[in-house]
Amino acid sequence: MAISNPDRLPRRLFLVSTPRTASNLLVRVLNIQNQPEVVTNDKSGYFFFEPYTVATAKGYFSKPISQWEPDQKAEYQTLLQQAFDNLEAHGDQAHKEQGKRILWTKEHAFWFANPAAKFDGNPDTAQDRPFSLTIPGYSGDATFSKHNNTLFPDKYLSTWKFSFLIRHPALAWPSMYRALQGLSEIGMMGEQQAEGMKAAQLANMTYKWTRSLYEWCSEHQAKGANKPLILDAHDIILNPGVVLKFCEETGLDKSVLQFEWESQPTGIEFGHEDAPGYVKDAANLMTASLRGSRGVMKDKAPLEIDIAKEAEKWKAEFGREAGEKLEVAVRKAMDDYEFLSERRTKMVD
Repeated sequence: MAISNPDRLPRRLFLVSTPRTASNLLVRVLNIQNQPEVVTNDKSGYFFFEPYTVATAKGYFSKPISQWEPDQKAEYQTLLQQAFDNLEAHGDQAHKEQGKRILWTKEHAFWFANPAAKFDGNPDTAQDRPFSLTIPGYSGDATFSKHNNTLFPDKYLSTWKFSFLIRHPALAWPSMYRALQGLSEIGMMGEQQAEGMKAAQLANMTYKWTRSLYEWCSEHQAKGANKPLILDAHDIILNPGVVLKFCEETGLDKSVLQFEWESQPTGIEFGHEDAPGYVKDAANLMTASLRGSRGVMKDKAPLEIDIAKEAEKWKAEFGREAGEKLEVAVRKAMDDYEFLSERRTKMVD
């Protein structure tokens, strides 16, 4: 397996998202599965979905890494390496397949962040990286500079053009909480999994990992073909021109974009043929709204958002304690969201 030279084809496009930021909607609009020059998997990314989901369901994220059992660390390490190898196998395919010039993936920022950074503070030394990936050709160059809180060393990150998807926390976080409540109803949040799910939920309600990687890109890839991009779900829903501009910046084919489609109220969007049953159920639940739609729904992008008023609605829907925690999480995320929003791709006047 050989990692692409960033200055040569195929281009490597990596969309970094956060749960409930409309990443599946963007993939549907971009029509990634039918992009003529794109190589990806049947999920249009989410290579690291299974490591995260398995670790969450087993409650690993409810405790610091130092408290994980050796077999738990070994299992998670194996799942991470399998996910990475699968991603790069598609990269090899993009090299070999005639007419394919772009490797595409999308992953939630939390899924490929260094677990020690998430749960044990901000690591600065090698011993604070309990999980490492075997990357052919990179054994002697495992530098992790400032703002790189991922599993990937700098040199590997530099092979990708990163794009970042954001959405107002007052829309994304309650939607996330609502979806995770649904996971408990399908048995993914029993007694064993409850604490892990709660910890993962809180860890996901942040743009910290998105911002840190964006700042790394701004420092290392500020110019040239790999300059980072930011999209806001609000713009994707209300301003199709933003998606057109995104295609121009990334080399995706504008002619296959779609803003309407046939609904898919049943069936697994992501495939997951060999995944555990609860992984399939989670995938179905998280994509239910999109699969049941017939196009971009503009009511998902309100023009005005009053956090205080929305908080009262959350307390009524989820209970006072949960509503208050959501409000705290939303307000805490606003600084990072506004930082990223100011730098997002906008329509040309």
